[in-house]
This record gives sequence, structure tokens and C-alpha cells, in this order.
Amino acid sequence: MGGQRKSIPLVTVREAAARLAQSGAAVTLIDVREPDEYVEVRAQGAVNIPLSQLARRSGEVPHDKDVLLICHSGYRSMQAALYLKRQGIERVSNVDGGTAEWENAGLPIVRGEVRP
Repeated sequence: MGGQRKSIPLVTVREAAARLAQSGAAVTLIDVREPDEYVEVRAQGAVNIPLSQLARRSGEVPHDKDVLLICHSGYRSMQAALYLKRQGIERVSNVDGGTAEWENAGLPIVRGEVRP
């Protein structure tokens, strides 16, 4: 698996936040944690597709945008990135350090229920 990980680019939380701010709709940030974790705290702008649901919801992942994957620390998002790459989605990156690092860096977060 170590060799496969090298094929997934890592981005820092600051790089991810900057790309979201600059690119708007050209970048999608997907949080692969479970819904209860996502509701507790999440990076501003992240959409939730839990790793446990990724196989059946992979059609929701854009093929024509850069996809940044985030979890709590980076492990589950790397698993999601490897899976999506195997599904032919090439433009995936893993957010190094995850939501924990995002919050520690003082980047914008959201807490609480998701409003439709």
C-alpha cells in the first residue's frame, strides 16, 4: 500500500483552504467521516460522504473538479482517495492532518446540524 499512497497528492490544510477560497466551484472538499463526527465539527465548505457510504455514493463525487478528501487526521481520507483513484477519478488529493489540523490552524469551521 505504501507505493499506492505516493500516487495520492497530499495538501496541507492551509493549501486546501486557499484552494477552496480561490477556486470556488472548481474544487470540492469531501469529509469522509461519519455523520455524527461531521456534525460535531467540520471544515467550512466540506460536504459529507462517509467512507462507509462511499462505494454506493461515488457517483456524487465530481470527475471534472479537483477533489480534496478530509477526515479527522488523514487515514480514512487516504483510504477514500485510493478507492476513488481505482474508480477512475484522477483528480483526488488527501488533506494532510485532517479536520484536527484544520481546526488547530484556526481555519474556518462549522459546528452543529447541517441546514438544507
